[in-house]
Amino acid sequence: MRTILASVCLVLALALSAVPASAKGCLKGAFVGGAVGHYAGHHGYLGAAVGCAVGHHRAAVRQREMERQNAH
Repeated sequence: MRTILASVCLVLALALSAVPASAKGCLKGAFVGGAVGHYAGHHGYLGAAVGCAVGHHRAAVRQREMERQNAH
């Protein structure tokens, strides 16, 4: 429980200090990744970091797809 709380606090601190445009998808991904990492083997911080990267990547892909659809 302490690891989840620490992960959430870390993610919130990073989200509040980061530029919102570059953190798109990171908060959601970090939360899910932290929870999964915690339950999969007590690697909440690693899960949060990977989740943030995956969430940011997926948000960027969605943004590009939206821009392509709007251009046509």
